[in-house]
Amino acid sequence: MSLNIKSKAVAETSFLHLKDAQDNLMYTEGDKKSDKKPVGVNVYGPGSREYQAAQTKISNRAVSRLRKNGKFEQTSDEKQKEQAQYLAEITHSFVELDYDGLTGRELALAVYGDRTIGFIADQVAEHVKDWSNFTQGSPTS
Repeated sequence: MSLNIKSKAVAETSFLHLKDAQDNLMYTEGDKKSDKKPVGVNVYGPGSREYQAAQTKISNRAVSRLRKNGKFEQTSDEKQKEQAQYLAEITHSFVELDYDGLTGRELALAVYGDRTIGFIADQVAEHVKDWSNFTQGSPTS
């Protein structure tokens, strides 16, 4: 009997429980332990159209830079801005996270563009590289 390969398909999104800069899982504040909720982000994974579109945009920007400037080089500010845009494009939603009352894409751009909380962007970038985070049976999907 052959394997039905579709049984190995991955989920489009995955929940990432965020950690702080000291590598501690983040939770909302509350008086009781039962009041605390995980702080995290739902991201689109490599099996989703959103992820593929974001990857294509990165490639297209690189080609545009090459045509315009004759080189691929970027300043650190340009690189960080591009990374923030990419991560915002693959972010479905944040969970229990507030940044100056922002929502949607504006929230994502603010979070990923803030160097003082750059550990969040780093976690998301690493999370989406691993297909296993999007498997149907994974604890994060």
